Amino acid sequence: MSAADVKEDRKYTKEHEWAKLEGDVLIIGITAFAVDQLGDVTLVNFDVSAGDQVTAGKPFGTIESVKTLSDLFAPVDGEVLELNDALEDKPELVNDDCWGEGWMLKVKCADPSAVESLLDSAAYVAHTESEDH
Repeated sequence: MSAADVKEDRKYTKEHEWAKLEGDVLIIGITAFAVDQLGDVTLVNFDVSAGDQVTAGKPFGTIESVKTLSDLFAPVDGEVLELNDALEDKPELVNDDCWGEGWMLKVKCADPSAVESLLDSAAYVAHTESEDH
């Protein structure tokens, strides 16, 4: 994994979610590293709806691929504003464009400064290299 596989304008979790803050709205998705580990995504299932609260480190849904089923974790506390409903019919958007069209949730951060505690791109690359055996 190289720095070219991550985006500088986001923060990251050790569970391979990315988080991009736009104002006080956090857009959440999974990283290219996660997509590579998963293989072809066949299903994205959300356990939350708009208006629900998510808690940092707690699952908000699952992602299923031909290889495995994995939990999706919230990077911060906040209120769900929007789900990417397109993933219901086209989960392959995660494979095609995990940084854009394949986003998962938009969350209004309870504390936008919490985003700063997430990994920056360099720390995330180092984390994936330590896992990439």
